[in-house]
Amino acid sequence: MESSGGTHLNMAAVTSQVGVARLLQAAFGCTTFSLVAHRGGFSAAYGTFCMSVWCFCFAVTIFIITCEFTRLHSCLTISWGNFTAAFAMLATLTSVTAAVIYPLYVPFACHSDGCEVRDFRISASVFAGLLFFAYATEVILTRAKPGQVTSYMATVSGLLKIVQAFVACIIFGALLNGSQYERYAATQWCVAVYSFCFIVTVVVVALSVTGRTAMLKCPFERFVVVYTFVAVLMYISAAVIWPVFCFDRKYGSPRRPYQCSRTSCPWDSQVVITVFTYVNLVLYIVDLAYSQRVRFVLHP
Repeated sequence: MESSGGTHLNMAAVTSQVGVARLLQAAFGCTTFSLVAHRGGFSAAYGTFCMSVWCFCFAVTIFIITCEFTRLHSCLTISWGNFTAAFAMLATLTSVTAAVIYPLYVPFACHSDGCEVRDFRISASVFAGLLFFAYATEVILTRAKPGQVTSYMATVSGLLKIVQAFVACIIFGALLNGSQYERYAATQWCVAVYSFCFIVTVVVVALSVTGRTAMLKCPFERFVVVYTFVAVLMYISAAVIWPVFCFDRKYGSPRRPYQCSRTSCPWDSQVVITVFTYVNLVLYIVDLAYSQRVRFVLHP
């Protein structure tokens, strides 16, 4: 049997800077959800969300490390560079969210039988923070440098698409939490803006990750720039309309109603939607500005 002239295993997958970051991600992720599952404990929707994030990120990270190490990613029918860049950004956002939510909602007081549970929760919170830094490090290491030919999702524009979709998910969560958006046609227009931009952003990410950008009838870079411009205009309209119909005295209340409970109040959801509407507007403007001075290279 003749030698193929090369190794079947890719040692750089675990020895390079990105490889080491991924190994740390797997270690920190496994440690975090193990501490929580063993004694830290979790409950309610926030606990389920945090555990889901840690388990999902761990599973996908192990999958990426395995494919890189064994070179099996070359057998997949996806754009591997776009996939790993998109996942790293998504994992960064979800892990930082879990790292903030878990210690906020979990009590750290000692019980009558000792402080062991508290210590497990503190340890889990620390490793959750380390997990976020590990994923953020990969994003920094793999982000496209000026003049570098790389995958679209590794560019600032591509990374911003993930952030925009993530922020839109926060807006949708607030909309479903008794925001009373159905009261006016104007606020329903804002919901249509959030939905349209979210769907198209997901389509852009999906086309990039699957390597199907050629399916578009126009050049991918032109489609992205035109869509981003349209999204900026639509978000500007939502950024003007939503606060007016929620906080103007004629349509809503400029202050939190006194009859609202501390745990559930439509006004709170409306504030959250307003804040993140402006956040996404800024993200789309930055995306558009960056797209004007970057040159897309789809076939390096």
